[in-house]
Amino acid sequence: MTMTRRELVKAAIAHQTTPRVPYLIDLCRESWEKLAPTAGGRTCEQYLDNDVQDIAVPWWQWQNLARDWTGVEVPTSRATVLGSGTYENLADNIKRLREHNDKYFLVRLYGSHFEKAQFARGFENLMADIAGDYAFAKRLHRQIIDKNLVMLENFLSIGEIDGVLLGSDWGSQRGPLIAPQVWDDLIRPGEQAEYDLIHAYGKDVWVHSCGDVAVLIPRLIEMRLDVLNPIQPECMDLAALKRRFGARLTFWGGISTQNVLPFGSPAKVRDEARRVRDLMADGGGYILAPSQSIQDDVPVSNIEALLDVAREGR
Repeated sequence: MTMTRRELVKAAIAHQTTPRVPYLIDLCRESWEKLAPTAGGRTCEQYLDNDVQDIAVPWWQWQNLARDWTGVEVPTSRATVLGSGTYENLADNIKRLREHNDKYFLVRLYGSHFEKAQFARGFENLMADIAGDYAFAKRLHRQIIDKNLVMLENFLSIGEIDGVLLGSDWGSQRGPLIAPQVWDDLIRPGEQAEYDLIHAYGKDVWVHSCGDVAVLIPRLIEMRLDVLNPIQPECMDLAALKRRFGARLTFWGGISTQNVLPFGSPAKVRDEARRVRDLMADGGGYILAPSQSIQDDVPVSNIEALLDVAREGR
């Protein structure tokens, strides 16, 4: 029986055998501008034709924060926010999209927690807050989660949505940005509340975190994370990740955007994409992609080579 693309992605996340490996590849705007003249008039979405459909929903941002939020001292003014987008006809629009679209529907909310705190304070100030006024840092992260939970519940009842991606970069290429014990206290409770809410509505939880976050993966599995991205091969051992965690977690990414894609030949890109795909998809639990959005240092011929491999079996 032929699988829809929605079924294909769901089966991969469930570590089931699939007729081919699903893919979700992203291009930065500058990369698409280089590629567009060769795309025959198609949009970027049409050209990539991923197995996952992005679904846009209303969300919130910091708005007109007072100057003390950019200063070294802990701010005393209120953190002000502004929502964007509308819920009017949102459910109906998504239902109509489902009528002629068999892809997996994913809401992507990058910068949703730890990075959201950085957006308010700046990276250096936030690190100083964690070290110097931890109580404030905890309040800030809790405020973010409280807002997130409200926004999530506003769309999670829409049955056509299959999963939600939450994003915050917890790692550098040398390891976590904060000690795992601090992560357990500062980050984990709020993330767990979000994961539990998303799961309560029957959706999959996807997370994006750059850097080497291998030490956090056992925690994320305990928290019932479904999909982890982008698993950077420059700082993480893909074979070890698959061996240790591949039966309990789905990986999305892993094809080098720092080395192979920008500097390899098209043949090298094909070989590496197949190698990563075959390694990570063994027994299910893999969605093919580069380890980041493809930037404009990647030749068009290498993007086309990657897509050739992604589309094999279609």
